[in-house]
Amino acid sequence: MLSVRTKMRPAVFIYPGLLLLAACGSDPVVDPGECANALSMEEQQAGWRLLFDGQSLDQWRSYGEQELNTGWGVENGCLARLYRGGDIITREQFGDFELKLEWRISAAGNSGIFIRGDESGSSMHHSGVEMQVLDNAGHRDARDPSHRSGAYYDMIVPDHDTSKPVGYWNQVHIIALGPAVEFWLNGRQTAQFSLGSPRWQALYEQSKFADRPRYGTLLKGHIGLQDHGDKVWYRKIRVLER
Repeated sequence: MLSVRTKMRPAVFIYPGLLLLAACGSDPVVDPGECANALSMEEQQAGWRLLFDGQSLDQWRSYGEQELNTGWGVENGCLARLYRGGDIITREQFGDFELKLEWRISAAGNSGIFIRGDESGSSMHHSGVEMQVLDNAGHRDARDPSHRSGAYYDMIVPDHDTSKPVGYWNQVHIIALGPAVEFWLNGRQTAQFSLGSPRWQALYEQSKFADRPRYGTLLKGHIGLQDHGDKVWYRKIRVLER
């Protein structure tokens, strides 16, 4: 993991269930018009629900903590990593589900989306699987094809780069039904796998997770967002339980 860069802390105002901030220093800030989080009528009718509505962070907490620390907050209606705060996870756990969200990464930035993780280890990487979030053009982690945006991190290499560059929003769709999992980025599938299958087992044994026995074994767990030391924004985070 990269070391966290020292950053000037923004002013943070705390209200019940809500973090509001005024960014300072050289940190980029998203425009308020970019962070719409409402469900469409079709999504409402299908049973989708928001995990973040642009105001309240009540559905999230910091990994290993009971509440959400101030490393993450609401920036102009987006859920943003502000400065060092560690990974965050949903209070709820999900088994069979679809997850949709959009992310925007800062220059040379790194983050990730975890599914089906627990808090048995020191980080979500000990149990949950990750879809990579990365500035492929500017971050050195892109030298490893299995660490590029959309990849099943350190396990499956996308056969194409469908990510959008810094300054643009990327659309994620993750489908998890039993052991079967699909990762989609900007309308194209970037990974498909079955947890515990012979193919998955072979990949696992060659990965950095091979010494973590709980990795990829859970069929229900928390959804998480990674703090990798860089500014990142998330919006339209919604889930459909199956």
